[in-house]
Amino acid sequence: MTRPEETPMESNLVKARSSLVFIVALLTAFGAVWFIEKQSGAAPQSLAAPAQPAATGLQPHAVHQAQEPLQLEMSADIAASPVPRTLTKQEAQWARIAWRYFQNNTDSKTGLVHSVDGYPAATMWDTASSLMALLSARQIELITQKELDASLGKALASLARMPLFDQALPNKSYNTATLAMVDYQNQPSEAGIGWSAIDVGRLLVPLNIIAWNHPQHAKAVRQVIARWDTARLTRNGQLFGAHVEQDKAALVQEGRLGYEQYAAKTFALMGLDAAQALDYRSNLKQVEIDGIQVPYDRRDAASFGAHNYVLSEPYVLDGLEFGGDRFSRELAWRIYRAQEQRFKRTGVLTAVSEDHVDKPPYFVYNTVFTNGKPWNTLTEKGEDASALRSLSVKAAFGWHALYRTEYTGQLMAAVAALHDPTKGWYAGLYEEGGKPNTSLNANTNAVVLESLAYIAHGKLLSYR
Repeated sequence: MTRPEETPMESNLVKARSSLVFIVALLTAFGAVWFIEKQSGAAPQSLAAPAQPAATGLQPHAVHQAQEPLQLEMSADIAASPVPRTLTKQEAQWARIAWRYFQNNTDSKTGLVHSVDGYPAATMWDTASSLMALLSARQIELITQKELDASLGKALASLARMPLFDQALPNKSYNTATLAMVDYQNQPSEAGIGWSAIDVGRLLVPLNIIAWNHPQHAKAVRQVIARWDTARLTRNGQLFGAHVEQDKAALVQEGRLGYEQYAAKTFALMGLDAAQALDYRSNLKQVEIDGIQVPYDRRDAASFGAHNYVLSEPYVLDGLEFGGDRFSRELAWRIYRAQEQRFKRTGVLTAVSEDHVDKPPYFVYNTVFTNGKPWNTLTEKGEDASALRSLSVKAAFGWHALYRTEYTGQLMAAVAALHDPTKGWYAGLYEEGGKPNTSLNANTNAVVLESLAYIAHGKLLSYR
């Protein structure tokens, strides 16, 4: 709405100038990412003296300094990126099944989507996935532009008014109906439970796509981000989240190989210093698994307190959304090939990732390698969950979209029936007993839609 003293022409000029400034800022940020990627082959320089902590009362845990980067030999057999093509009738039907999940689980007032079927809560990662599903649904023409605009309008308005942890950044979880900050059991938490830098980084992916490709919503995106104190997300080039335990909050370095670089790419788009987190080699080590030199993060749980999961998720998302870069494509290929080689050795179709499961503890990490152990399946607390190891539907779709090899075709054949046409795609297929993992969740169905949009149009974060 124009101010009373503005003429219509003045108002239009203000709007045009605002849009131009926003676009120039984005172009500058993209240039920064290109420069960082171009320079990533050089050894990292010593870091400057640490910046002073933000005035939050939160004190950072100790951060491990990177060692001399490992020299990474590039594979000669990486599969070329497939050329976009029209979806087949079967693929179009698969997309409609995935979209059914979001039709069933979107709150009509807030526009936010339940993380799990019928469960009115979501993290920022879940919310990002839901926005990516919405954008993908429009790309493959499951919804009209009018429907997209209405849904984005509700969701962005909700993100712009929800309370923030420490009045600074999005809380780790929210009730999708009330927008109240909650804990991971969806119980109200007036003060909140902290923020996740990785989750915020993921949320910035759809927000950038919206700003670039749907400029009518650029102002709403700015209103969301303008409330955030983004300076708290990085320090000395690394990512920081806030963790609350026993009513005490502390800043903690976040991210391990794969996830760290994925999130850092969007922080670079925001003009934040994420140079250390962007470097795939700074904490890279390799271990031979099924004949493949598999990359992993040398900061394991025993020494640094966080699990160094090696799994499909961050590499699949990086490929689908960013198109990958020199290093991420190499690491992704090795992680994919290790899973293919396990199948050749054991006869067990393998596509592992983090996944919701339909029984306690309800979320597990199926990994290629974690904390010194190959093919390790564990809970968030590090407890053994090998009985819940499964073939992941979203990993199968993601790897197939990126590579479309004979093996990914076998993966797709194995998961093709793992859905309820009225509810969406299940999370996967348990190795033990061969029964479906019937969890219905936003992340699985979002990656299915992203994968199909990638098949039809190529990488999702691009100017169209």
